[in-house]
Amino acid sequence: MMCAFSNYTFDVPDLKKIRLIINTDAKNEADDQFAIVHALLTPKFCIKGIIAAHFGTRRTEHSMQESYDEVLNVLSLMDVQNEIDVYGGAAEALKDEFTPQPSEGAELIVREAMADDPRPLYAIFLGPLTDMAAAYLTNPQIAGKVNVIWIGGGKWPAGGEEFNLSNDIHAVNVVYKSGLQLWQVPRNVYCTLRVSLAELQDRIKPHGRIGEYLFRQMVDFNHLNADSPGWPLGESWCLGDSAAIGLLLDPHEYCYEWVAAPYITKDMYYVHEQNNRLIRVYHTIDVRFILEDFFSKMKLNFTTTPKTPLFPLF
Repeated sequence: MMCAFSNYTFDVPDLKKIRLIINTDAKNEADDQFAIVHALLTPKFCIKGIIAAHFGTRRTEHSMQESYDEVLNVLSLMDVQNEIDVYGGAAEALKDEFTPQPSEGAELIVREAMADDPRPLYAIFLGPLTDMAAAYLTNPQIAGKVNVIWIGGGKWPAGGEEFNLSNDIHAVNVVYKSGLQLWQVPRNVYCTLRVSLAELQDRIKPHGRIGEYLFRQMVDFNHLNADSPGWPLGESWCLGDSAAIGLLLDPHEYCYEWVAAPYITKDMYYVHEQNNRLIRVYHTIDVRFILEDFFSKMKLNFTTTPKTPLFPLF
């Protein structure tokens, strides 16, 4: 699908447009939804499908299905439910580094990678890399035909606990060892995309049903986890998944380094002794650029809800 939103007075040249597959564990927390909306509002992207990803079994036995339902909900709130194809991803992580988990999502990746289309193909992963690893294990020929952006992995270069990685360590090692072009945005980088609830109330909530929903589900998630002693913090959030959108708009030259792909241990630390192929690892992102682009696109494309005055107007 080409961008369904046209309230722009600029055009993106066809040669600059890209094909995009979005892989999202949308019902895991409350930030994937922002990245999905941002992508759908971006005229540079031709969305070839959204894949619902699992997010483990710590909170539910049906995490992929819950992600699938949440994607449909977001599309409905944007009135594009009939314009975007949604696919089910793997229901669980890989069992090992050799056996793929079959899914509609993995089939989509292979199909688009092997398609006769001159536009470059990107696949962004806002959760685990299960479906990307499964696609590669099914058809290694896709290496060189799809560019992968992954929001995940512990702080570089040491590593450690990180949620997206924890949900499929085998898949990450498969992708690291493959010939797939990989851009990684580790935890210490994506966590810099901070916003406050006041900022979201001011810049997102007034703009249509989807703006109201994005804000409200963020507030609700904070309250749902209010008893947690650490995270969430109560009045702020990290929109880390939106980094993938920003890097596709502008690859942030000078903000990354090419490094040999490491190996991930079972306790999620990087082992760097391998003489593997190179991957791109980001050490910083332009938070202002990414957030302001999203805020502007929301304002341009959705009706503004009038603010209730603090005092009666005479």
